[in-house]
Amino acid sequence: MTTNDIASATALETKAKLSGKVLKTTLAGALVDVGQSIPGVIHISQLSKDPINKVEDVVKEGQTIEVWVRRVKKDRIELTMIEPLALEWKEIEPDMVVKGKVVRLETYGAFVDIGAERPGMVHVSELAHGYVKTPGEIVKEGDEVEAKVLDVNRKKKQIKLSMKALEPEVEEFKPAKRENKKGGKRGPKKETSEIPAQEEEKEPEMTVMQMAWQEALDKAKAEKAYKVKRAKSSLSREQEDLLDRTMKKRLPTGG
Repeated sequence: MTTNDIASATALETKAKLSGKVLKTTLAGALVDVGQSIPGVIHISQLSKDPINKVEDVVKEGQTIEVWVRRVKKDRIELTMIEPLALEWKEIEPDMVVKGKVVRLETYGAFVDIGAERPGMVHVSELAHGYVKTPGEIVKEGDEVEAKVLDVNRKKKQIKLSMKALEPEVEEFKPAKRENKKGGKRGPKKETSEIPAQEEEKEPEMTVMQMAWQEALDKAKAEKAYKVKRAKSSLSREQEDLLDRTMKKRLPTGG
């Protein structure tokens, strides 16, 4: 076995799918030729998801099988017939983008198979921007979707996803709010055109009652002025008569 042969084998990536021929079976597993310079080995626990008693119950010598790479060592390639998860728990991190298929709908959200041990859950509030009454309004079982990982709890084996996080947010039109009566601002003040000065200084129109009252005041003032004028006129005539009588008394009479 050359160094190049070993390098070629170690270049195999974990989870790589291969086709191989069973060379030999043992109590512990099977030896498989996968076209590499070093043999492939499948442990009995990796032959099936279900417990088995004998290796021959699953594979036989000379049989061609499909396997996946678990890890590569210097002297062997460890294989498995159990299809590995696309995402291991240690590989799932918040903010990563994943693709998957909707496998179940509930009133509170949709479950998406992203290749992990358990499906991720998209809450109804994370399906789309805006109000969503039921998940069925946005997705249906079998839909291929893309989502963003919000949170992963490895102990509880829960994965929280969001579809709306990958969609542009649409700004909703909101009319500007008016100021309340107390003067507090409820929203941005709208620009208004300036009011002409002549309109700002315009006096308010008088009411009928105010007009009647003003007319009565004007009439009373007029009557008072007339009486004063007459009194002055009467006094002036009395003074003239008195002066005239005085002058007549002082003038000598002819004789």
